[in-house]
Amino acid sequence: MIDLKDVSKVYQVGDERVHALNHVTMHIYPKEFVSIIGPSGSGKSTLMNIIGCLDTADAGIYRLEGVPIWDYSENELARVRNRKIGFIFQNFNLIPKLSAAENVELPLIYRGVRGAERARRVAEALERAGLKNRAPHLPTELSGGQQQRVASARALVTEPSLLLADEPTGNLDSKTSREIMEILHELHEQGNTVVLITHDNDIARQAKRSLHILDGRVSEVTL
Repeated sequence: MIDLKDVSKVYQVGDERVHALNHVTMHIYPKEFVSIIGPSGSGKSTLMNIIGCLDTADAGIYRLEGVPIWDYSENELARVRNRKIGFIFQNFNLIPKLSAAENVELPLIYRGVRGAERARRVAEALERAGLKNRAPHLPTELSGGQQQRVASARALVTEPSLLLADEPTGNLDSKTSREIMEILHELHEQGNTVVLITHDNDIARQAKRSLHILDGRVSEVTL
């Protein structure tokens, strides 16, 4: 599913060159549930951006489902994101003026899916996320946990081969965090490949396998 070989990313900060990723080699297989854990500044956000096709590496090879994408253009990266990857962000990234259903529907509109098919898939995604009765509600009318469930449904609606969760419990209380992790476990059990980015050991150890990142270097870890 995810194959990085000798991947590096360097940023110029003033007079200093910062190695956000330093010759990273890692593999994630289809239908795995993997956590990537590291402290702030470790390089995990850069790694997420490259895995999620939000950025490209300076050096090395990245293959997603066997397809080499290290030299893709912005338009090609956008196409990969839209078709293959579902994102669940820490801050939900919901559009305030749109209802839960409309937020979930948005990726399908971008993809050009027809109205009847859109409606069916939105209803199905909301039901899987446990929000069937909250479809007409605006984000401000939902709890933090419900908003994250909307974000999860939006990630699912395009039927992506990879779900990328970036600190999905970061702004939530312990009860809601447990609910969100239950959703991720359910999605994994349904056959989705899940990659969870976190700084929290308790959250990371719920994955089947964990990778540790520090100073731009990645290693296997037992939590």
